[in-house]
Amino acid sequence: MNILVTGANGQLGSSLRNAARNSNDNYLFTDVADLDITDPQAVEEMVAGNGIRVVINCAAYTNVDKAEDDRDFAEALNAGAVRNLARAVKANNGTLIHISTDYVFGGSLGNTPRTESEPANPTGVYGITKLHGEEALLSSGCSCLIFRTAWLYSQYGKNFVKTMLDLTATRPELKVVFDQAGTPTYAQDLADALVRIVADRKFEGREGIYHYSNEGVCSWYDFTKMIASLAGNASCIIRPCHSDEFPSKVVRPSYSVLDKTKFKETFGLEIPYWVDSLKTCIANLQNHEA
Repeated sequence: MNILVTGANGQLGSSLRNAARNSNDNYLFTDVADLDITDPQAVEEMVAGNGIRVVINCAAYTNVDKAEDDRDFAEALNAGAVRNLARAVKANNGTLIHISTDYVFGGSLGNTPRTESEPANPTGVYGITKLHGEEALLSSGCSCLIFRTAWLYSQYGKNFVKTMLDLTATRPELKVVFDQAGTPTYAQDLADALVRIVADRKFEGREGIYHYSNEGVCSWYDFTKMIASLAGNASCIIRPCHSDEFPSKVVRPSYSVLDKTKFKETFGLEIPYWVDSLKTCIANLQNHEA
């Protein structure tokens, strides 16, 4: 079976390369240099011309603050491109697996894990455009699965873990917000799950929205403390602070823990605890440096 991965040079796309290394399926990895998914004709030619059965869309405009000043492009990539993919996949009787975000709950209140049925309530352009992408896909008639994730990190690209590894190793003191809670997600765990779902054909007949993040919950402060501890960066003093000490154009979700019950019951896959996955990622980064 032929599978197309878009956004293949990002964190999740790079992790999918690893996960699919020994797959019996044929994965085609593309990024903007290979395929402009905002171009409907290019998307149609790629899907039809390569006999694509499944598309895993990892491409997105993810710069939350910059999106506030770049709304048109964020909308084009997070919503318009999804519409293009859905149209091409539907025309070729395939399935679109789309990656979305906890930011669709940006303005939601309460401190219970978010379920798939909870009404979306995004606050900024990033969350709004990602929700538009979900809505475009669900209304397209295309066979689709949407996986919302949160606090993604990996060995690849720029992310919170790599930034904090550097800061806690080089600064004597650091302030990190403690009033935003969620669950860190190791991109390799999500990539492994997606490849397994595709390999076992468990995407068939299971259309809908699913939540995936690692198990557990923490604040950004707790996350940073654990990063520093696992890396052996003990000399940096890490202090908790409020979000308003770091002014932003976007109000970030204060509680975006995702309920994974539906995912686990549907696909029968175990989800690792966030600390265990963080240990694995840091070990991989340290081994690479060595």
